[in-house]
Amino acid sequence: MRQAVTATLSVWGERRFGYSTLKDSREALLDEGWLMPGLKEDSVIEEKELADSEKEQLEVVLGSAPSTPEDAQTQGDPGQPETDTLSSAHKCESPSGRRASVNVTGSEIGASHVRRGSLGALPVQRCSSLGSTAPQWVPDSQAPACMKCGSKFSFTRRRHHCRACGKVFCVVCCDLRFRLTHLGGKEGRVCVTCHSTLINSGYLKELLNSPCLEREEVVNSPKGSSAKPLPHKGLPPILTSTGVKGDYTVEEKRTESSLLEELEQGQTEPLVFVLNANLLAMVKIVSYVNRRCWCVMSKGMHAVGQPEVVVLLQCLPEEKRFPTDIFSHFIQIYWDAQTAGKLVNHLSHSVAARGFLGSKEHAGFLYMRPTFQSLDGLPLPPQPFLFGLLILRAEIPWAKAFPLRLMLRLGAEYRFYPCPLFSVRFREPLFGQINNSIMRILVDFRFYRYTLPVVTGLMVDLEARSTCITIPKSRHAELLKALNKSNERVLAMGACFNERADSHLICVQTADGQYQTQAISIHSQPRRVTGSCFFVFSGALKASSGYLAKSSIVEDGLMVQVTMETMLELRRALRDMRDFTLTCGKLQQSDRQEYVHIQWQDEEPRFNKGIISPIDGKSMESISCVKTHQRLEYRANGKVIRWTEVFFLQREEQSNGPNANANHNRLTERLARAFCLALCQSLSLLKEDGMTKLALRVTLDGQKFLAGSNGQALPLHYQDSLNQSLRAVVQSVSQRHGHAALQLELIFYILEDIS
Repeated sequence: MRQAVTATLSVWGERRFGYSTLKDSREALLDEGWLMPGLKEDSVIEEKELADSEKEQLEVVLGSAPSTPEDAQTQGDPGQPETDTLSSAHKCESPSGRRASVNVTGSEIGASHVRRGSLGALPVQRCSSLGSTAPQWVPDSQAPACMKCGSKFSFTRRRHHCRACGKVFCVVCCDLRFRLTHLGGKEGRVCVTCHSTLINSGYLKELLNSPCLEREEVVNSPKGSSAKPLPHKGLPPILTSTGVKGDYTVEEKRTESSLLEELEQGQTEPLVFVLNANLLAMVKIVSYVNRRCWCVMSKGMHAVGQPEVVVLLQCLPEEKRFPTDIFSHFIQIYWDAQTAGKLVNHLSHSVAARGFLGSKEHAGFLYMRPTFQSLDGLPLPPQPFLFGLLILRAEIPWAKAFPLRLMLRLGAEYRFYPCPLFSVRFREPLFGQINNSIMRILVDFRFYRYTLPVVTGLMVDLEARSTCITIPKSRHAELLKALNKSNERVLAMGACFNERADSHLICVQTADGQYQTQAISIHSQPRRVTGSCFFVFSGALKASSGYLAKSSIVEDGLMVQVTMETMLELRRALRDMRDFTLTCGKLQQSDRQEYVHIQWQDEEPRFNKGIISPIDGKSMESISCVKTHQRLEYRANGKVIRWTEVFFLQREEQSNGPNANANHNRLTERLARAFCLALCQSLSLLKEDGMTKLALRVTLDGQKFLAGSNGQALPLHYQDSLNQSLRAVVQSVSQRHGHAALQLELIFYILEDIS
């Protein structure tokens, strides 16, 4: 059933609270002079830095950098005329999404030349050689300051060389990683400019096809079995069933037109494309909420600890080509998960190269778990899985810093609560330049050195004359961490999507760049409880103001102004895990007062929905688990066995803290090693029998263990091998830990060894 939403302009700032607006609340923060460290409010400075950054990137991409140090010094002379390489008008996105121009004067460009020249300019590598050949390093003696932001190096601000261009930067400007050919395919530290250039130039495809990844030392590591790249032309092979259960053939020369014809005729089963021996992409054309969409889903991500990914992409009129860019993106997600343990999760995002899905503005995907949306008629993988929503480059700052705002804004745009599951290509961006949003104060949108912390399970409920902030008791440590890092006069935190609410605040940016508050709700349901995306407590209220406290709606969040005495009491209550209530309103007007409650709850946030044990189908919902990233895989007879995660079915409450976690890590690693070694010679037989996902459940105090797959215990001849390998380990651990109540379940996958 289509979940339509109604979008109405919220007037809660006046109707519910009556005495505060966005402008008032923001000025209250600015009047106190509260700005986060390193925040630049001067738009002239920011515009100049943007021009410098864009010029550096253009020099690299266009190959217009000087080829010798002498040429560099010549260009660095402010007295020399400007070259034609860099136009004086730089393109940028206006708040409305249209192209606009920012005029940069010659003196500003000349100043940037002087700054880089004074730091010791060296030849900038051309795009064709960037990352593929070792750069010439700038000596430390020639770099007294960062060659991007100009920060002077000191005992605490250290130098870092970019492994792609050889320049010297501070940790803020050179804190990214990229796989470089001249390092044998290994990751190296790169600066932000080179990172952007390497991604945009399609260097990743060149790396995946590089022969350096076929060398033996790489093959014997997890990197060697990660991803076999797609051919540049044509479609991947098709996997088809022979009619015998479990028996398939691979067809490599099917034409695109014949495959499209099969899909157009309403084929019931999806087409299965082989991206590599362990990763498949299943494609079908479906009708979803009266939209004709490509349904592309992965199969095989679970084996590297990554949730499967589903993309619903609205078809273009008369479209006759498969969206193969999604295949390449699936391979990249798989690669990152297997080689670096980098996973995409709920409200995280991934970035694609320019030109993705036919447009330079398409940036990648924002991932989310479905909640209230209809899933009828969709072929879906087993849990866990995520839907990928196409996002634009102008929306990347929000995907990084505040993804919940972007998700809900998509819901308002397409009238689905809380957001659509489908993506539309070539749409207009929902957000433009970040102008006067309150988030500009709370988030470092330039380097992301600080952002709005989010405590898992924290939610904000807005009701008539009452607001309730609920926090799970089990997340007290997370809240303390955010509390310790916060400014003493301001406490700001992001909230999670509130599934208990029937509506939610959203933030809309107008054509003139202003931010407005709106609300979306489930169609035909009355609004009783409205969710909020964040809260801010500010200690800016004067005791002489005549107010106990002030509360108001700001964009898609809640702002509460209190006195510094109240702020100290609030912080003590949070540290002590005590409930706390604030009364908002004037001292002498009790009939118009509002209340803000902070309540601690025993209820755990729900997670791991739909996940079951391979041993007996036991539900793993709300059972804590830890993902593992193995640096060593166990191989035998062309197969690989990987350990991906461990579930803690039962453990003592006092077994927390770093020492307990370290003990658990050593224990699980010993059990995983013994399990893999015991089954190593049987991997081919297990895979042939369809037992590719395995589990080992260990009860420590009873010295019991059980292994299974597909909802039943492993056959007896496998159990015998496990008994010999595991019993000694379990007994040894039990003696060391005494009668500790600990029950674990480890998850393993058997893969093809494609090295």
